[in-house]
Amino acid sequence: MKAIVFLATGFEEMEAISTIDILRRGGVETETVSITGDKTVVGVHGIPVIADELFEDADFWDCIAYVLPGGGPGSVMLNQHEGVRQVLVDACENGHLIAAICAAPRVFGSLGLLKGKKATCYPGIEPELTGATVLPASVVTVGNIITGRGPGLVIDFGLAILNYLNVDSKQVASDLLI
Repeated sequence: MKAIVFLATGFEEMEAISTIDILRRGGVETETVSITGDKTVVGVHGIPVIADELFEDADFWDCIAYVLPGGGPGSVMLNQHEGVRQVLVDACENGHLIAAICAAPRVFGSLGLLKGKKATCYPGIEPELTGATVLPASVVTVGNIITGRGPGLVIDFGLAILNYLNVDSKQVASDLLI
């Protein structure tokens, strides 16, 4: 069971690192993939993170989950990356999990993946979730799409991904003292 977390310059560090941590605690093989052409990717608060792989070298087809952390600048870069966009469309069409938090659901909105569905996002991003009914919920799961509201709710987001993947999220939550 493998998940990919995409990293772009200006990603929200809490959302990326906490999601990676929660998935790994749940036993999900989780790889970070840089879309910048450099393995070192700097987050929105200036924290550099070394990705496991570059986009051009990654193997996406043995994955079951694809995750987008938020961060305004990072989510814009993700939305502009045609390779990421194609991976997400293919994954969604093939029934694989796609998940985005904070500003990153804008990518799903621009791809038309949220039409007629419920979703959540960081306040102010709602107009970019084209066709969605946007809720002020911490996490919304509809079919194989999970959206999360923002950094303070990242634990809920990570646990929702584990639940979707049928991993014992209660044990992970207990280990996190939740």
